[in-house]
Amino acid sequence: MLPSITHATDFPTQLAGACPDGIDFYFENVGGAIWQAALPLVNKFARVPISGLIAHYDGVGPGDGTDRLPATMRETLSKSLTLRGFINYAPPWSNAQARDFEEEACAELWGRPQCCGGSRMMKTAKCRCGNRAFGSARIRRLPLGALMAFCAIATSLIPRLNAQVSPKLSATLHQIFVEKEFSAKSFGPARWLKGGEAYTTLEPSASEAGAKDIVRYETATGKREALVSASQLVPAGAGASLEIQDYAWSEDMNRLLVFTNSARVWRLNTRGDYWVLDRRTGALKRLGGDAPPSSLMFGKFSPDGSRVAYVRANNLYVEDLDTRHLIRLTRDGAETIINGTSDWVYEEEFFLRDGFRWSPDGQRIAYWQFDTSGVRDFPLIYDTGSPHEVVTHIPYPEFGVYPKIQHIRYPQPGTANSAVRVGVVSATSGSTRWMEVPGDPRNNYIARMAWAGNSNQLVLQHLNRLQNTNDVLLADADTGAVERIHRDQDGAWVDVVDDLRWLHGGKEFLWLSEQDGWRHAYLVSKQGDHARLITHGQFDVISIEGADPQDDWLYYIASPANATQRYLYRTRFDGTGTPERLTPLDAPGTHSYQVAPDCRRAFHTASAFDEPPATDLISLPDHKQARVLEDNAPLRSKVKPLIPGPTEFFRLDIGEGVALDGWMIKPRDFDPAKKYPLLVFVYGEPAGLTVLDQWFGELSLFHFALANEGYLVASVDNRGTPAPKGRAWRKIVYGSVGVRSSREQAAALQALERTRPYIDASRVAVWGKSGGGSNTLNLMFRSPDLYKVGMAVAPVPDQRLYDTIYQERFMGLSQDNPDGYRAGSPINYAEGLSGKLLIVHGSGDDNVHFQGTELLVNRLIELGKEFDFMEYPNRTHCLCEGPGTDFHLYALLARYLEEHLERGPLGVEPNHNKTN
Repeated sequence: MLPSITHATDFPTQLAGACPDGIDFYFENVGGAIWQAALPLVNKFARVPISGLIAHYDGVGPGDGTDRLPATMRETLSKSLTLRGFINYAPPWSNAQARDFEEEACAELWGRPQCCGGSRMMKTAKCRCGNRAFGSARIRRLPLGALMAFCAIATSLIPRLNAQVSPKLSATLHQIFVEKEFSAKSFGPARWLKGGEAYTTLEPSASEAGAKDIVRYETATGKREALVSASQLVPAGAGASLEIQDYAWSEDMNRLLVFTNSARVWRLNTRGDYWVLDRRTGALKRLGGDAPPSSLMFGKFSPDGSRVAYVRANNLYVEDLDTRHLIRLTRDGAETIINGTSDWVYEEEFFLRDGFRWSPDGQRIAYWQFDTSGVRDFPLIYDTGSPHEVVTHIPYPEFGVYPKIQHIRYPQPGTANSAVRVGVVSATSGSTRWMEVPGDPRNNYIARMAWAGNSNQLVLQHLNRLQNTNDVLLADADTGAVERIHRDQDGAWVDVVDDLRWLHGGKEFLWLSEQDGWRHAYLVSKQGDHARLITHGQFDVISIEGADPQDDWLYYIASPANATQRYLYRTRFDGTGTPERLTPLDAPGTHSYQVAPDCRRAFHTASAFDEPPATDLISLPDHKQARVLEDNAPLRSKVKPLIPGPTEFFRLDIGEGVALDGWMIKPRDFDPAKKYPLLVFVYGEPAGLTVLDQWFGELSLFHFALANEGYLVASVDNRGTPAPKGRAWRKIVYGSVGVRSSREQAAALQALERTRPYIDASRVAVWGKSGGGSNTLNLMFRSPDLYKVGMAVAPVPDQRLYDTIYQERFMGLSQDNPDGYRAGSPINYAEGLSGKLLIVHGSGDDNVHFQGTELLVNRLIELGKEFDFMEYPNRTHCLCEGPGTDFHLYALLARYLEEHLERGPLGVEPNHNKTN
């Protein structure tokens, strides 16, 4: 307990002068005189824009002394302070400065150094004049005089930092994340018709504001025809047309299937309402009978357009569009039995959501079934609302508000998966024929399933638990018998093939494999007796865009010379000749294509790091533009003042023959003779890249805004990321996720500092989200001499807490590779933290669970480490739910950066008024 303060007269002057921006402090056992004397300081605090302003003193409440305070003070306290914690605001404090303070403060206060025995004083040093004071209760061990002297010394040792971002930056972030002024427009959704002779797309309705019409264009001439107006999509009794969130045509174009009123399941809005418009009669009908709103999933026309199949409450249904008769094909769907869609981990890691397929003749449906009963339950607690709901107040007169719990069957590494099987059922009801897939259904994966170019056989991709073997299985839909026709193996892992296509009358199928060290395309016979290489050379096929067996051409995305860009190529199916680049040579950046079935035309979208996307219609193979579909010209003009200058792409030698790709954004008015702070943006895991010459939207704009504040912003992709640089590049990370990225990211920073003298090595920060958050932690813990500030958003501190499919794919089984899991998990290196660390997480994150961050917080507390922490209640992994969340998150990151990493060349303020 602190002693009473007897000399109150000069208290405000002493404390305000010593700590002009505030002090972490507990007022205890103080009378009204002390509070009266402190009132000027309290009023000063109320005017300081700080993140937390709290006062606490014992005996708050009627009869406990509060009533003896002057009325003006009680009013000030009630308006300015929350009576539950401590006052806090923050300059930085390093371990070295803490040691210096320990000796100086003890000598000043008690006449001898280390009077507190060292460790005690070091602990109290973490409760300083500080923005975030952790363990502030320990400060109660010091006399008030010692505390005021402590603050005075701390202030003299450390320069004052800004507590808020600049008004210009705040306004820009508001434009980006609240007003959405810089959102790019996209073309479509478009649907090719008759092989590519025509297409349909959505356009603003002339008859209803905010609504869409569906229009048809002849590809060759551009002739336009309105097929479905918004007025035709107004349900009986409704005052507005349906919002078209997706749509599909029946084969004869007589019927239109509209998806609307959608609801989020996990990542995407895959549950909603389906309506069918009969263009012959004009009738508009909602499907599902008495189904609740937003409860149908993956509605699909039968091949003849007479029926629609969909999933409802984990069961499969078929609805006849003429008779409105509903047929329930499965009846065992329940909480732990899922038919026609997937469990959590298949959706997240295999991107499997739509879990059923019509046979080509429309007589049968093949579907996945998941039995999740063996998977451990992971409860998510929502203290203030339901899943995906952000509650900011509780209406009166409601009462009795308790947390809600969502139960997720979530398999962590080494634990049981769902038992998965594939079956075929008649579209007119009946029993299911299950395919006789070998092996334990909980320790193997059926990652892909489709009809094998006919209505009698299925083709499955069957992976073992380690995911280093992918067997292509041919299954008899009548008997369930299965035979293996192809096997792909790798010493690390194999990838699921999304581009399996049947060609040449179903005699061969298209396959991608890295068996020769590069991801190449092969033609594999249906009998499995040969696999013929199509694409030759030391480059990777990134994706298949089209196959034209009549003219014997394969169209695909590749970038042999520059892994940061993407171009369209074509190669002959017989493997002769050299690959032809179809994207013009004078068009750098990233190019994507939606190629028509006849491979004669494509919707082409191009963007670059500093250039928003534009979409046009082109002919192939000459890549000649037929018409512009969406050029985003207004956006290009609007973002130009925000871009400080051309982003530099570079290749960085980190030694041992390894060169990494990177980019750097430089501040406006950049002067290479001056020293600038650097912010590193990192991901670094096998699931994604940061160094791509493409428009990243709000993320790019956030980095541009920081560059305009005087920061260098850079990113580098280490080995183990999915760059098109060959198998060895990507799979060197196997078994060592987190270890290699930490080593190579640190080496890249050192190489940048050696070769670019304008980088101020004393002012380096790093940030990232998800896997990038994990790598941020690793870099802050393993390389504290290099990184001074870190901002880790939604990280995975312990790899054993993520899911089976992802973590085991890249790390092996946790029980087989415990040393690898230990070495790759940031939490095991937390004792290395010495810089400023901000950890951010959403408590409703069903993907990277809040559990991991809680574990890390406990560890940092145990180690006595100072850090900052922001929880976003009920938000998921995207941290996007609720009004204002995007802005708050990025403003938080910007504020933290500016508080702890002085911007611009030292002593020079950035010029906010100049534009390019």
